[in-house]
Amino acid sequence: MTAIGRLAAILAADVAGYARLIGTDEGGTLQAFKAIRAELFDPTIAAHNGRIVKTTGDGLLVEFSSVVDALRSATEVQGHMAERNSTLPTDKRIEFRIGVNVGDVVVEDGDIFGDAVNVAVRLEGLAEPGGICISARVREDAAGKLELDFEDMGEKQLKNIVRPVHTYRVTSDDLACRRDRLRPTAPKQWRKTEGRHRLRWTGA
Repeated sequence: MTAIGRLAAILAADVAGYARLIGTDEGGTLQAFKAIRAELFDPTIAAHNGRIVKTTGDGLLVEFSSVVDALRSATEVQGHMAERNSTLPTDKRIEFRIGVNVGDVVVEDGDIFGDAVNVAVRLEGLAEPGGICISARVREDAAGKLELDFEDMGEKQLKNIVRPVHTYRVTSDDLACRRDRLRPTAPKQWRKTEGRHRLRWTGA
């Protein structure tokens, strides 16, 4: 099949401490992960027009045509997972780390390749359990479209990526109250305070 190039937003996710969870309770972990995929992850991705490119034992690689859709999916998943985990013992919690990037990809036989994909995977590795790490390009593309706080993490030298990547994380407050915060918004402007970039209302 002929390879096709296109611009895409890429979401990479995996389960933090998956080996420990499997070692402690393999059957329960696999069952819980399957349920989370069926009840939360897959429907959320579909609702925001995403395409699951591939899955691993503990993670997913997802393609979106829109940065906003990718970020909405990421924050909704993490918000729901925080609610789910709040009722569970610490050693039973499944916590995802998510990285989001945007850039040119090569599509071949349903898979996607390129530096943009590699950066998304590396950003996921920088995210805290339950958190979301994004590139500067994602933050720029989302400006004025979502009401979220981004904390500046500075430039990071990512493995097998030639140039440093300026990175941000979505703040935990936004993930905790994502139902009230994720909605279409009027144009906003950046306000930077103590390393955070805040999207503020400028309209009704």
